[in-house]
Amino acid sequence: MTKLTWLSHGGWMIDSDDHRLLIDPFLTDNPAALTSADQLKNIDHILISHGHFDHVADAASIANANNATVVAIHEIAEWFAKTQDVESIVGMNIGGRLELPWGTVKMTPALHSSQLPDGSYGGEPAGFLLTIDGTSIYFACDTALFSDMKLYAANVDIAVLPIGDLFTMGIDDSIAATKLINAKKVLPAHYGTWPPIAQDANHWADRVRNETDAEPVVLEVGESIVL
Repeated sequence: MTKLTWLSHGGWMIDSDDHRLLIDPFLTDNPAALTSADQLKNIDHILISHGHFDHVADAASIANANNATVVAIHEIAEWFAKTQDVESIVGMNIGGRLELPWGTVKMTPALHSSQLPDGSYGGEPAGFLLTIDGTSIYFACDTALFSDMKLYAANVDIAVLPIGDLFTMGIDDSIAATKLINAKKVLPAHYGTWPPIAQDANHWADRVRNETDAEPVVLEVGESIVL
């Protein structure tokens, strides 16, 4: 059984059999979070999409407390090792694919920016295409809409798309992305944390139902979907 839990903002937890991984955990200083970083246990891997504080801020403390491996683009992985004392890292790059005990991860492009909290260069921003127990999950992460999404994520079982606007795609572009990749189910992310990215997720879901062939799934913070 594989379970996907929204931690709020761009943060996700995936439980698959005896494995648990995180994507972009941001809990400390996050007004929408219901879980603290020290409550996350038994973490195997932490996938980081880019260097902004609201995606890396808690990763090192969680990794060090759990002996977890941080997987990120090369420059960010090296930053975690050199400045955050994370012992286990895997650096990769856009288009690369990695086999892990719970499945595979392919690093996909994203249109965004990436700078680490201390001003260090954060490499290129990324998304992730995961395959777990035969289920494909596309985490677009922080990105604008771009046509090559369909080359990496066409016909995925689940797509997780940002809808917050201002810093990422908004609702209109997320609908276009859903059509472009023809996802079976689509979940919204990166919204509601602060007023500038507030969105009505139910309105978004209505539009997904009316304008695409996908099934929208709106999770509350801390809620899960079993895949």
